[in-house]
Amino acid sequence: MCLLIFVPTRFHLSESVEKAEYELHENNVRDAGYRRFLGRLATPLLALLESGSKGLDFGCGPGPALSSMIEEDGHEVALYDRYFVRDESVFNKSFDFITVTEVVEHLSDPQLELERLWGMLREGGVLGIMTKLARDREAFASWHYKNDPTHIAFFSEQTFRWLAEKWSARIDIVAADVVLLTKLAA
Repeated sequence: MCLLIFVPTRFHLSESVEKAEYELHENNVRDAGYRRFLGRLATPLLALLESGSKGLDFGCGPGPALSSMIEEDGHEVALYDRYFVRDESVFNKSFDFITVTEVVEHLSDPQLELERLWGMLREGGVLGIMTKLARDREAFASWHYKNDPTHIAFFSEQTFRWLAEKWSARIDIVAADVVLLTKLAA
């Protein structure tokens, strides 16, 4: 059982209101605190990558800080964001890694998007996801994360373990909010 918690569609924001919310975010690659935050995904991911790997920063936002950090380590990163870098050509490519940082909680059809991303990974590729994980019903009731009106899908550790089993992937939960799924040989 996947145990995804999902907000009914009737409560989803319009695209214009959602985009306006995202435009309020300040994601500056020169901000040391923001780099530390992104480093929770970047550091374990970079340890798995071969030199010169090619990846995708899915949901990069207006200031693609994570991709800049990964490029500093010698990798190539394509960008996609529904509102800020809508380059649909990335969906016709394959990648050694895909990052999805603070994005899955915003997906109106998480199954469709995650399946599409998984299909774009090469064998041995890594899907790196950063999102706060729902723990249990009691914690969810008072959880601040659910109060963001752009957050409509809430994943738990069990949700990611379910995906790993479905995809026959290796799963590494490397932090309370960081999951790495590796595509194993078929």
